[in-house]
Amino acid sequence: QVQLVESGGGSVQSGGSLRLSCATSGLTFQYWHLGWFRQAPQEEREGIACISGLDNSTHYADSVQGRFTISRDNNKSEFYLQMNNLKPDDTAIYYCATVPFCVSITAMVYGDHNWGRGTQVTVSS
Repeated sequence: QVQLVESGGGSVQSGGSLRLSCATSGLTFQYWHLGWFRQAPQEEREGIACISGLDNSTHYADSVQGRFTISRDNNKSEFYLQMNNLKPDDTAIYYCATVPFCVSITAMVYGDHNWGRGTQVTVSS
């Protein structure tokens, strides 16, 4: 049974940083594509970053490009989202997931995903 558990959310002021972690179990971690999504109030869930299980290539949504960094540790079966220069618009529930495709941000939303339960990130101005 595949399980994903996020941690590291919280409240920060604009310009601050947070590092989200996603601990996984029940999968052959090194071969999976992995991604981070977020869902703001009244908005649909959106994909913001993914990392390939083939070559560790990464893709980012325009809204987070240059501020967020996705990474993975195959030895720990964990992956991460380093978020710098946070803005109030980044306020959302953040979800980690396995994704069938990581060739673009558009592609990562398709197919079947295994989801974590989410962690709240709140950025105040």
